[in-house]
Amino acid sequence: MIIDVDRLPKEGLKIAKDFEFFSEALIEDNAVFLQPVHAELKVTKIGEEIFIKGKITSCLSFVCSRCLVPFEFPVDSNYDLVYIPEEIEGMKEHLEDGDAHKLFYYSSKIDIEEVVLEQLNLVFPPKPLCSEDCQGICPVCGKIIQSSDCACETKSSDPRLDKLKSFRRDKR
Repeated sequence: MIIDVDRLPKEGLKIAKDFEFFSEALIEDNAVFLQPVHAELKVTKIGEEIFIKGKITSCLSFVCSRCLVPFEFPVDSNYDLVYIPEEIEGMKEHLEDGDAHKLFYYSSKIDIEEVVLEQLNLVFPPKPLCSEDCQGICPVCGKIIQSSDCACETKSSDPRLDKLKSFRRDKR
């Protein structure tokens, strides 16, 4: 969905739409959409600046980085964006510090689908975890530590420190 900035009404534009994205468009490799991305946006123009106030909701399936079990990841995110025309991009060195967070629109058009996809990708955690206390997979038996009766002892020390242990014993 492309918004023509020159044809934006004075009172602004309200958009409520569901977007169907391919999982390949996401930055998380193993993410799968469980429902479409719903976006509610208010687009207003003040002078040459375009203000987008939005909210996105969805639900995805991620794979836990520690235990490799799929889990649901609900998305409920709000964002505020400011766009300025591309002509100002050439004058970046003259922009004020407060203008550094602003984005550019080109040819008087803004692709709302790209905006929503970008904001969706920004919500994802760096390492998806099924729970904060996920302990992952046992390095000895390969079972998921939280869900099984893993009784393996994994208190092995670093072999590089064995020399220090013997040094400490010799001192006594």
